[in-house]
Amino acid sequence: MAHNKPLGKKLRLARALKENSPVPLWVIAKTRGRFRTHPKRRHWRRVSLKL
Repeated sequence: MAHNKPLGKKLRLARALKENSPVPLWVIAKTRGRFRTHPKRRHWRRVSLKL
């Protein structure tokens, strides 16, 4: 991928990077383990982004 990206694409990639984080431990503790996994979790090789 090119080094110089359009700003819109860069922002969408940054948002996807932030969304890909796991559920915080305090959320798991607060919900008593009900929300253990993140529904938007994505693997870089399996699922491609629709940018």
